[in-house]
Formats: sequence, structure tokens, C-alpha cells
Amino acid sequence: MPLLHQPGTRLLAALVLALATGACAQSPPDTATAAAQTAAGCLTAGDGSLQARLRGALVADLDWKNAQMQCEGGMRPDGQGLRVTIAGPLPAGTLPAAAAGASAPLLRFIFGIDLQDAASDAAQVLPTNLTVIVEGAEQLYATRGDDKCAVESLQRTPIAASSGKLDRVKVRGYCTGPAADLAGSVRVLVPTFAFTAVVHNGDGP
Repeated sequence: MPLLHQPGTRLLAALVLALATGACAQSPPDTATAAAQTAAGCLTAGDGSLQARLRGALVADLDWKNAQMQCEGGMRPDGQGLRVTIAGPLPAGTLPAAAAGASAPLLRFIFGIDLQDAASDAAQVLPTNLTVIVEGAEQLYATRGDDKCAVESLQRTPIAASSGKLDRVKVRGYCTGPAADLAGSVRVLVPTFAFTAVVHNGDGP
């Protein structure tokens, strides 16, 4: 896939900035806690993970372990959802050499999970917006809505060592529709995903 030209790059940067701003609208963890999380990978307990299948413009079966990952997240500003960002290595050979460049690209997922259950029965269906970014290759794919992906299992557990500031979140979900690039012509489908990560719960001082 060709690299985006400057106008597209500016739009990409604006979209990434908007997503990052929204994801960070909640109060961040204290500096010591954040530093400990970064030093240990995704979770200090070592049990962070992500498994995901990618099909379409990106074809990969990901199985990231805690030390390979960066992760962060928190409540949406309206308190009705979670935003979780997870980044890790893109497997070699996923991109053409011209697109990959000299260094290995970083693959970043941004999950926007609505906490309002859309299921009318015992099953859990949490509508989810998904953005996939290949950093270093200027590629961005987004569902642009929460009607293509859903979380079917979400468990949150307080992390004792965080003084009530952080939760471990364990998620399993799927997508039935693709995320598309800015032009809408190139698509990536993530049929299944599962991850264990950390979120700021918004209740701490």
C-alpha cells in the first residue's frame, strides 16, 4: 500500500491526535505507578497479552506477550465507555519492504468500548469502535462507528498495588465488518481479538 502524501498525513495526524486526546481525557495515574507499568511492559504482574487475527490489507495472527506490549486506557469522558490502546510489533513480512522501511513498524490498536450492553438476552454485546494504526508506515484503518465490532466478554479487576487507581481489564470480542483507510478503499478485518491490559478507573484522586 503506498504511503500517504502530505495532505493525508496531516489528516492522519489530526485523527491520531483526536483519538489520543479523548483517550487521555481522564486523570492519568500518578507518575510512579505509570513508570512502573512502562518498565514492566503492559502489566506489572506480567499477565498482559493480546491475540488477534488480521485479514485484508494486513494479514497476521498476533500473539503478543506482556513484555512486547505497551498498553494504557481509561474511562471515556462521558463515563459510558472505555478506551484502551495497545501497541506491539508487527510480524515480519506483513508489509512490503518499501512500506515497512528500515525499522520494524509498531502496530497500535485503539478500542472504544461502549459499556451499554446492546444484547436483549443473557449474552453480552458491547458495541466497539476500532482503529488500527501501523506506525512508521503511515497507515490508519478505522471502523468509524461501533456497529462493526463488539466485545462479548469484559472483566475488570482492581490492581491492588495501584491504590485503587488502576484496573486489569480482560476482553474478548470480534468484528463482522472491516476498518477502512481514509479513502475507504483499503480495508482490514479483525475477525477475533482478545486482550488483557490496564485501564485507569477514573476513581482515584
